[in-house]
Amino acid sequence: MTNLLQRLGRLAYRRRVAVLAIWLALLAALGGAAAAFAGEVSEEYRVPGTEAQETLDRIAGTLPEYANASGRVVLAAPHGERLDPRDVRPVVREVGRAPDVARAVDPFAAGAVSPDGRVAIVQVVFDQRLDDLGDGPREAVRDAAAAASGDLRVEFGGDAFMPAVEVGGAGEIIGVGVAVVVLLITFGSLVAAGLPLLSALAGVGVGMAGLYALTGPLEIISTAPVLALMIGMAVGIDYALFVLSRHRQNLAAGLGPEDAAALAVATAGGAVVFAGATVVVALAGLAVAGVPFLTVMGLSAAGAVIVAVLGAVTLLPALLGFAGRAVTRFRVPGLRGDARDGAAGGGARWARLVVRRPVPVLLAGLALIGITAVPAHDLRLGLPGAGSYPESTTARQADDLTAEGFGPGFNGPLIAVVDGGPAAARRAVAHISALPGVAAVLPPGTSPDGRTAAVTVIPEHGPDTEATENLVEAMRAEPGVAVTGTTAANIDVSRKLGDALPPFLAVITVLSLALLTLAFRSVLVPLKAVAGFLLSVAASLGAVVAVYQWGWLADAVPVNKVGPVASFLPILLISVLFGLAMDYQVFLVSRMREEYAKGADARTAVVSGFADGARVVTAAALIMIAVFGGFVLSHDPIVQSMGFALAVGVAVDAFVVRMGLVPAAMALLGRAAWWFPRPLDRIVPHMDLEGTALDGTALEGTALDDTALDDTGPAPGRASESARA
Repeated sequence: MTNLLQRLGRLAYRRRVAVLAIWLALLAALGGAAAAFAGEVSEEYRVPGTEAQETLDRIAGTLPEYANASGRVVLAAPHGERLDPRDVRPVVREVGRAPDVARAVDPFAAGAVSPDGRVAIVQVVFDQRLDDLGDGPREAVRDAAAAASGDLRVEFGGDAFMPAVEVGGAGEIIGVGVAVVVLLITFGSLVAAGLPLLSALAGVGVGMAGLYALTGPLEIISTAPVLALMIGMAVGIDYALFVLSRHRQNLAAGLGPEDAAALAVATAGGAVVFAGATVVVALAGLAVAGVPFLTVMGLSAAGAVIVAVLGAVTLLPALLGFAGRAVTRFRVPGLRGDARDGAAGGGARWARLVVRRPVPVLLAGLALIGITAVPAHDLRLGLPGAGSYPESTTARQADDLTAEGFGPGFNGPLIAVVDGGPAAARRAVAHISALPGVAAVLPPGTSPDGRTAAVTVIPEHGPDTEATENLVEAMRAEPGVAVTGTTAANIDVSRKLGDALPPFLAVITVLSLALLTLAFRSVLVPLKAVAGFLLSVAASLGAVVAVYQWGWLADAVPVNKVGPVASFLPILLISVLFGLAMDYQVFLVSRMREEYAKGADARTAVVSGFADGARVVTAAALIMIAVFGGFVLSHDPIVQSMGFALAVGVAVDAFVVRMGLVPAAMALLGRAAWWFPRPLDRIVPHMDLEGTALDGTALEGTALDDTALDDTGPAPGRASESARA
C-alpha cells in the first residue's frame, strides 16, 4: 500500500492543477445536485418491527387522526385571568382553515381547558403523516394562530412543531476558530496552518453537498447531516494535519518538496488510510443494530470520513505542490512551530518520565478514568422531548404551559389500540383506568367498521420518566391491547437500541483486535489498545450521565433539562470513538513500531516514537475536542449530548489513554509488546504502516545520506533489514 500511496502523492503533487480542478468540479456538481434534488430531512425516529411502529402503521388507514401528524396550539391568558371562549374560537376556526389541516379541536368542547381556566390546548390534526408534512402547513398554522390570538399568549408544541435540527451555527464557528489557533501554534506559519483547513473545508463541502442531494430520493434523519458535519470537519483537519506534519519533517530532513510530499503520503498517508478505514467500518457497522435511522446516520458520517481521507492523500499534496517551499513562510511572531518535537521536546521529556515511572502513571490514569466512569452504572436511555429544548423555543414554552396547566403527562399521551369491537374496547378502558400512574382516559375513537378502537391515555408523569415506561408495560400486559404514540415509540426505540448495545460492542471489540493485529503484527499491542478504547467509552458515558442525566455542572455546560440519555448515543459513541481511538493508536504506536523496526531497543523506541508523534497527536486531539465541543452550544438536546460525549471521549482517549497509559504499558511490556507467533506471522498480511517496503522512487532526484532519513523512515537500502527486525 505504501508504494501505491507514494505514487499517488507524487502524481497529485505534479498534476496539482488537474487535481484541484477535479475537486472544484466535484464540489460544483454536487452543490448543483443538492440545490436541485434536496428535500426535507426526517424528524421521526422510526424503528420498524417495534410494537408502537407496527400499530401506528396498522391504524394509518382506519384511524388516520391517530396516525397522522399532529400538534398543539397552546393558548394562555395573563396570570390571574381566565380564557374567554370568544377569544379562543377564532383561533380554532382560522387554524382549521389552514392548508393540510384535517381538524382543529375546540378546547372548550373537548374539555382541554386547565382547571384554573388560564391555559387551553387546541389539538391540530394534519391530513399527512409526519414525514410527509413540509414546512408550509406548519407555517400556515403558526400564522393563522398568531393572527387570530389577539392578546393571548400562543405557543406551538407536539410532534409537528418540534424544533428543527440546525446545521451550522455559532458553536461550529467557535470550534473551527479554535482549530485555526491550534494549527497556528502547531506549525507557526499561516500557510501551513491554512492548508489542512482548506483541505478539510473542501472535503466537508463535497460530503455535505452529496448528502443533501440524497435527501430528496431517500429518507434521511435530521441528525445525520449534523453528525456528518461534526465527524467530517474533525477528521478532515486531523488527517491533513498528520500528512502535513510528516511532510514538514521530511523537508527538515533535507528532502525536496515533491519528494517530501510523496514520502509523507506514503507513510503518514498510509496511517490515515488505515485509521480512516477503521472509522468507516465502525460507522457502517451501525447497521448491525437493525435501526434504519441509525444506519443512515452511520453511512452519512462514513461518507464524510471517506471524503476526508481522499482529501488528505490527493487534495493536500496538490496544495503542497502550489505552496512548494513556501509552506513554512508567513510565520507568526512568537510561535516556533517546530517541524519535530526533537529529543529535547516536551513529548520526549514526558515519554522519558513515563518510561522511568510507568507504574505510578498507569495507576493514576486508571484511577482518573475509574472515577469518571462511575456514573455510567446509572445510565438510562430515552429520547428527549420538547421539555429538553431551550426555554427560548416555542416547543419548550408549550411543553411548560401544558405541564403547568394540566400536569406533565399531557405532554406524552399514549394511544391504546384495541381490536374486537365495542365490548373489547370497554374492557380495555376499564383495565387501563384502574392502572396506577393514569391521570385520564379520553373517550375512544372507533374505525368506520367498528372493529378497532383507539383510546388516548394521559399518564400522571412526563414522557421521559421511568414511571411512564412502567405504565406502557402494564397497559401492554392486557390481552388485545397494543400501545403506540410518540412516547411509546420512543420507549421501544430505546429498548431496542439498549438490547443492540452488547452485541455491537462485542463486534467492535473483535474487529479492532483484528485490524490492530494487521497493523502492528503483535498480540499484546492490540489487546492493550482495545482495553484503552473501552476505558475511554466508559469514562465518556460516565461524564454524560453525570452532566445530562444527573445535572452536574449544569451552570458550566448548557443543559436545558436533565433526563435520560439519548437512546442511540451510547452505540453511536462506541462507533465513532472506536475509529478515533484507533487513529491515535495508529499514529503514536506506528512511530514506535517504526523506531523499533529500525533497530532501537523497546524503551528507546517508545520515547523516540512518542516524541515524534506527541505534538501532532496533541494538536489533532485539541482540534477534535474544539470541533465536537462547539456542538455543545446547539439548541438541540441530542446534538448537545453527542458533541459533549465525543469531546470528553477524545480528551480521555488522547490525553489519558494514548499519552499516559499507552507509553506506560509499552514500557512495562518491553520487547514482549512486539511478540508475534510465527504461525500468525506467516498468514497475516503485511500492512507496512512504517513504509519499510518503499521501492525508493519517493527519493527520486534527491541525494540524501542515511542520517538525513533517520527521522523520516528507513533508507531504501535498509528496507529489508528493517522488515526483518
